[in-house]
Amino acid sequence: MGTVLAQLEPIVAPAVDWAGLLPVLLPAAGALVLLMVRSLVPSRLLPVGLDALWTFAVVAAGFVAVVVLWQRDGEVTAFGDQLVMDGLALFTAAVVFGSVALAAPTLPRYCQRVGIDSAELCVLTLLAAAGAVVMAGAADLIVLFLGLETMSIAAYVMAALNLRRLESLEAGLKYFVLGAFSTAFLLYGIALVYGATGTTSLDGIAGYLDTFLVLRDGMLLAGLAMLLVGLGFKVAAVPFHAWAPDVYVGAPTPVTALMASAVKAAGFAALIRVFVDALGVRADDWQPVMFALACATLAVGSVLAAVQSDAKRILAYSSISHAGFILVGVQAASDSGVAAVLFYLAAYAVIAVGSFTVVAVLSGRADDRTGLAALAGLGNRRPALALGLTILLLAQAGVPFTSGFVAKFSVISAAVEARSYWLAIVAMVSAVVAAFAYLRVVVAMYFGDEGSDGSDGAEDSPAMGLGAAAVIVAAVLFTVVAGIVPGLLESLSSTAAGL
Repeated sequence: MGTVLAQLEPIVAPAVDWAGLLPVLLPAAGALVLLMVRSLVPSRLLPVGLDALWTFAVVAAGFVAVVVLWQRDGEVTAFGDQLVMDGLALFTAAVVFGSVALAAPTLPRYCQRVGIDSAELCVLTLLAAAGAVVMAGAADLIVLFLGLETMSIAAYVMAALNLRRLESLEAGLKYFVLGAFSTAFLLYGIALVYGATGTTSLDGIAGYLDTFLVLRDGMLLAGLAMLLVGLGFKVAAVPFHAWAPDVYVGAPTPVTALMASAVKAAGFAALIRVFVDALGVRADDWQPVMFALACATLAVGSVLAAVQSDAKRILAYSSISHAGFILVGVQAASDSGVAAVLFYLAAYAVIAVGSFTVVAVLSGRADDRTGLAALAGLGNRRPALALGLTILLLAQAGVPFTSGFVAKFSVISAAVEARSYWLAIVAMVSAVVAAFAYLRVVVAMYFGDEGSDGSDGAEDSPAMGLGAAAVIVAAVLFTVVAGIVPGLLESLSSTAAGL
């Protein structure tokens, strides 16, 4: 036995740059520390707001780690090159951490108002952030799947955290069931792509397709289709969007903000990894399908947003429409298209968190007063809050001098550069249609009859709080500054895309 053991070669563990993995390790470790503290220390001994403060501190440290890694020469790889912290991963991690940092200050007052345990929500938020960063940095389909499941399972639970609302429980169940269904498609797609190329490494897949001619490519094309279904669900692309409106409306409003920002950013980062980076050689095969998905997503999102009577549902369908705009950049399959996508993700993440924060402030003690009638007269009751929401809605509509205008212009320019002229036209028309939905909210705030929903708005809408006020001000300032002086964000997104 000793002789046999002596003949075995020693197992050499792959080298790991732990400092380079801080964007993944910090939120995961932060979640575990918070979970242990809240499990062992009685709640009465802990100050109110500690959970949100810890969450903010952890993601702030993660953001600092991203900035430090951005200054490094070369990318950080780990676990046999299955996880990489390159420009795309770091930029997406910054968007994820920024979204969580913006949402965190609103959690203490909101959780206390609606009766949600803030510790549970903060732990799940940090775990979802860790999974999102893994998705963005995945260099292997299996690692991408692990990151997606880490993020998704946390999001399923967060959607159902408001136990006092049946709509929240329904949202969590619907999200879980449809999410599991889409995960099955993703796994089948991974298996088929592996069967066609012999590897799950994204670089290996790209190298194989660039070197060898796949004569019988039915298995590969089927794998591409299933991967697109699985990832299309995460970004709420039509026709895989059916879960989004009900889940966005039923989930706690801060959770909805995170789903529209951090979760969507991770989904599109994975989409870029798989289709633009790994399968870019076969872009002629998937670009027509992406073209159709983008057109359908733009049309459905903008048209259905225009006919809703609930502000939260309008923002939900608006999120679908924005996913269509981002798909326009993905469809271009170019570095300029990827840069436009990243700029759009950063701009929309801030706009989405700011918009849903306003809705959370106005949603009442049961988090259900989100109809347009509840917003009527807001311009008279709370002019500053109405002005903030108006600026954020105009940014979503793509009004000049806002980050939304620059983002839309970037993806449409990428489509024109890729000679997808009809897709650019569809995007511009859908932007006009979607603008009608946003103007309906603005008209309700400034010209609606106050109390038309039969309730006392001042009584049902609690005080805003310093945290929510800071978030809304920060979102508005970022939106305006990035619209007037977009150079810095454009430079960062271009660098991340490899331009």
